Formats: sequence, structure tokens, C-alpha cells
Amino acid sequence: MAPPKRKTGGRTTPKGTRPGDGRSATPDHNESGVAASSRYTPPIPQYVKESPRWVPVLMFALFIVGALVILLYYLGAVPGGRSNYYLLTGLMFILGGLYTATKYH
Repeated sequence: MAPPKRKTGGRTTPKGTRPGDGRSATPDHNESGVAASSRYTPPIPQYVKESPRWVPVLMFALFIVGALVILLYYLGAVPGGRSNYYLLTGLMFILGGLYTATKYH
């Protein structure tokens, strides 16, 4: 046989009030007696939503430089011989472009 369930009681009204009473003890209620929500988030202004003009320019520049470094590596036109650091550098430029793309609004 299962033990009886615990009662999860507790205060359902603000301290100092009675159920059915139209007024409240806390000052964060408006004239109609409805509690003001503490979860309200004001809308974000439009100028915050728009990225500066340099963000997409930087994004495309990083993509192009990364692709050029990798292309020049495979064509053998890089100075100092074919080192894997050129591939790593090209991939880092492309990843930087992807990261910048996630910040664009």
C-alpha cells in the first residue's frame, strides 16, 4: 500500500489579505486590484535591432579572404611552400565570417 500523498499547502494570497478581499497589502497593484507583472519585458527599440553597416562588410570580407587563402594554397601560389597553416588560416577566416553572420540583424 502506498503512503498517503503529502499536502503541498502554502499561502495563496499576499500576506495581510483575506480571500475575496478586493484590496491588497502590496503597493505593486494598479487601480483595478490586479497585480503588476514583474515579468514584463519592454520592446527592444528598432535602432538596437539593426546592425551597423560594417558588420555585413566584415562578414563578406572574411569569407572572401578565407576562400582566397584556401584557393591559393591548392593552386600552390602561397609563399613559403605548402604548409597546413595556410589551410588553418583560411578556415579561421571562414569561421570568423560565420560568427559575424550570426551577429547580423
